[in-house]
Amino acid sequence: MSTTPLRTAIIGMGKMGKIRKIELDRHPGFEVVAICDIDPALAEQFPGIPFFTDWQTCLDQKLDAVVVCTFNKLLPDVACAALDRGLHVFCEKPPGRTVADVERIIEHQAKSPAKPVVKFGFNHRFHYAVMEARALIDSGRYGRLLWARGVYGKAGGLNFESSWRSDREQAGGGILLDQGIHMLDLMLLFLGDFTEIKSMVDNCYWKNIPFEDNAFALLRTDDGKVAMVHSSATQWKHKFSLEMYLEDGYISITGILSSTRSYGDECITFARRQFEDEARAMGKPREETIYFDRDDSWRLEIEEFYDAIAHNKPIAGGGPQDALRVMQLIEQIYAAGR
Repeated sequence: MSTTPLRTAIIGMGKMGKIRKIELDRHPGFEVVAICDIDPALAEQFPGIPFFTDWQTCLDQKLDAVVVCTFNKLLPDVACAALDRGLHVFCEKPPGRTVADVERIIEHQAKSPAKPVVKFGFNHRFHYAVMEARALIDSGRYGRLLWARGVYGKAGGLNFESSWRSDREQAGGGILLDQGIHMLDLMLLFLGDFTEIKSMVDNCYWKNIPFEDNAFALLRTDDGKVAMVHSSATQWKHKFSLEMYLEDGYISITGILSSTRSYGDECITFARRQFEDEARAMGKPREETIYFDRDDSWRLEIEEFYDAIAHNKPIAGGGPQDALRVMQLIEQIYAAGR
């Protein structure tokens, strides 16, 4: 059991780097001792912490762990270099641009004699509504899961076409890889692996970007569970919706707490199905709704990362195999869409 704070570097100090630093500072098991970003002007925001503009020089410092919040293109290079140094690695999503990127990270982790921990930032698994849904399903209260429908969309915005997320070299994929990856990760969590995949992947509005602004996927598992997923950059009113229907009832997550709060209140609604022999109004069962007003997902992720390092606990969400499965699914959806 480790009692000394883990000397940690953050590579990339954009939006996510700043969010991760807040949680690392709050956790007594981490000490941020190095920060790296290509913009030297950011150094003044972090007085007293050594600042680097070259990530390799940053990794050469005396470190125990690194949090990687770079562009998709660079992420696997930084992660692999850190693993080769025996450092524990926390990576943002997506875990690269391709399946090969994730496989390379897994290979470098396996080769390291230090047996470093690797975790990826799939924070939606740690939202309270999602965890409540998982507990309900695991309880067997509503029987076997039959099908699910997920919509996750945001508006592209004024600078969407010039953003790094719309750059083929830096991003590697469109809205499905950028945001839809979270919904697909949840579908894999709840339904399992998909073996039949149909999709339409297209530019509905943003014609000048090299990637899709909308992806529609129809997925089926070997045991017949079906998922419908829509990932969109033309959802002018931001939306997160995950509906799951089971033999004896249903569970619906609406809204997801985010830094912008633009997806509405996060809540879970669930009910037991009622046919006409037990209800006066068929198709309108009595529902229960729970609202959540706190997003602790970032904190819970960092806590799990620490527990895996200090207490040898398993990574329950966002481990290397989770990252590999979702990236394989994304590539299959792209291929089917072509």
